[in-house]
Amino acid sequence: MKIIIIGGEAAGMSAAAKARRVDRDAEITVFEASEVISFGACGLPYFVGDEFQDHNFMAEFTPEQFVERGISVKTGHRVTKVDAVNKKLEVNNGSGTFTTHYDRLMIATGASEVLPPVKGLEKQGVHSLRRMDDGLRLKTAINHPACQHVTVIGSGFIGLEVVEAMVHQGKTVRLIERAERLIPDAFDPEISEHFLSELQSAGVEVHLNESLQEILGDDTVSAVKTSQGLYSTDLVVVCTGVKPNTAFLSETGIETLDNGALIVDQQGRTSLTDVWAAGDCASIWHSLLESNVYIPLATGANKLGRLVGENIAGKSLVFPGSLGTSCVKVLALEAGRTGLSEPEAIAAGINYKAITIKDKCHTNYCDGQSDIHMKLIYHADTKVLLGAQMIGKKGAVHRIDAMAVAISAGLTTQQLGMLDFAYAPPFARTWDIMNVAGNVAK
Repeated sequence: MKIIIIGGEAAGMSAAAKARRVDRDAEITVFEASEVISFGACGLPYFVGDEFQDHNFMAEFTPEQFVERGISVKTGHRVTKVDAVNKKLEVNNGSGTFTTHYDRLMIATGASEVLPPVKGLEKQGVHSLRRMDDGLRLKTAINHPACQHVTVIGSGFIGLEVVEAMVHQGKTVRLIERAERLIPDAFDPEISEHFLSELQSAGVEVHLNESLQEILGDDTVSAVKTSQGLYSTDLVVVCTGVKPNTAFLSETGIETLDNGALIVDQQGRTSLTDVWAAGDCASIWHSLLESNVYIPLATGANKLGRLVGENIAGKSLVFPGSLGTSCVKVLALEAGRTGLSEPEAIAAGINYKAITIKDKCHTNYCDGQSDIHMKLIYHADTKVLLGAQMIGKKGAVHRIDAMAVAISAGLTTQQLGMLDFAYAPPFARTWDIMNVAGNVAK
């Protein structure tokens, strides 16, 4: 059996490795358009911020290591066309185009950055942060003595992490967000408001309800023009979201979400025969909404990719679904979320209730006690947990892991209130904030 995987990042390489373990005789080939595989883009802001120096840490494996496992990895090979009827691919290797055949195909082409429709994006000093080369170029640029002021466009996960990286690098930082609050797609207002005060206390100039209109300068950026004003800057980093890399499939008739993400079932199958997909190019099943959603996270890409690897090699495993569990660090704050946000519960027509409480991360007689805020969303009738969000200076993210387990298990607020969480003075209070939230929720 000839298995071809298009895309050599998280989902694709997870699938390749698992398929090889399941089927020792299959011919497995991975086509990757870039020269890097097993690349974790999540590390880019931390590389730029000097958390580590060796960029190779972001690429977990090399093509040679996969060859040793019996997997052929072809870097610098871009698949330009899929003929799903005849099971053929057109591949460009930089020198020309050739055609090859597959028995089973996986699409794991990831996503690329969404750039705003404004003039000046081509100017020197304008950066995005999605690929390895992006990180190398940006780190070189900010190390230039002339780069003192950085403007970040967009306050999603990457945007906020880039802001932190620039603060750590001693830059004067401006953040421009067109929404009325920070990171609006991930966190509800009761949580996201704390990011604003944290950034402002660090000297970050935050502009909300403001849209980028143009990047100014001759050949090199010198200023940005927005809906509210004109601001001088030495460098711009655009972090305004991602879109699935699926345009090359337009002629196949494959089913997609509105944004182009490939619709897959709980086995990772697309609407095309013998074609699977996973990662940032595809949808993922949401275990609470029981529908396909777009959640471009490395965790989902790896998990669904692994499952696709088994299924493409002959098994019939079912993906249990995602809760969209995610987290972010912004200077001294850490925040996490899992399950449904309040807007998501409203959009789904769920009869829900929500509470927001504040407590302390641990006892007052141990060093480092600080506030921790938690929002809990639950079904109004059954009291079954639907979602949780948390932010604080210590312990918020690991508590979100516990909430992901509680939601996956279908626990109620009453059960959460009595759940036996670990206690010791440096780590928690006898009634953890999660217990308190469960007991307060009525």
